[in-house]
Amino acid sequence: MEFQEIRRILSRTRRAVEDYGMIEEGDRIAVGLSGGKDSIALLCALLALKRFYPKQYELTALTVSMGFEGMDFTPIADFCAACGVPYRVVGTELAHLIFDVRKESNPCSLCAKMRRGILHDAAKEAGCNKLALGHHYDDVIDTFMLNLFHEGRLGAFLPVTYLSRKDLTMIRPLLYVHEKDVRYFMSKNNLPLVENPCPEDGHTEREKVKRMINSLDREYKGLKHRIFHAMEEGGLLTLPEKKAGEEGAAAVGEPSGAPHAGEASPTGSGRLPDQR
Repeated sequence: MEFQEIRRILSRTRRAVEDYGMIEEGDRIAVGLSGGKDSIALLCALLALKRFYPKQYELTALTVSMGFEGMDFTPIADFCAACGVPYRVVGTELAHLIFDVRKESNPCSLCAKMRRGILHDAAKEAGCNKLALGHHYDDVIDTFMLNLFHEGRLGAFLPVTYLSRKDLTMIRPLLYVHEKDVRYFMSKNNLPLVENPCPEDGHTEREKVKRMINSLDREYKGLKHRIFHAMEEGGLLTLPEKKAGEEGAAAVGEPSGAPHAGEASPTGSGRLPDQR
């Protein structure tokens, strides 16, 4: 399948993959699909990269369904079939558990944690050694500011994280891709999106921080670039050698009291945390 206007996303994806050694020969990569723009763009980028990248790898796609009534992932399944990518929807009753049974006051945090575990297990069941998530450049900055505001610490999620207990490596190939580029790419291609009726959509702390950063970036031109550059220079996007291989390192830079870096929070589009 050919994609229009993918060059910018593809070039930045390849640079991130090479800078952080995200893909090795023979990798089996599960792509977490929520039905949102970022996860779909990630799958497209990895499909396009696969055509010429010197290291061969295989792709499969996974969706963890929260169990909200009316959600239909058929368009995603059809798209994956057209691209020749195996696809599986993991059904759950997390929506009922979190909102009806437990009536969580901070549902995003619990949702992210539970869905992460389900997604990790599904990737391993699919025979994959890596899990690709669609967090992008803007998400890195939003997460950094959330950590600073809510926990008083400097950090963001890592481009590559090895989970020793699962023997699974999480990668974020869209690290250098700006959200505006994802939106432009989606506008030029007829790609499937699945609406998510989560009641927390657009009402998270992450959404507030996102709006604030965007406003400041308009006032102080290049602010996002300077924040991202400072994070790189400060080593916040590189896991210290002594922590390599520890599953606990997966939580580095991920705010425990605020929503995880998922699509529902940063974009307000209602995507589910950690899957993009």
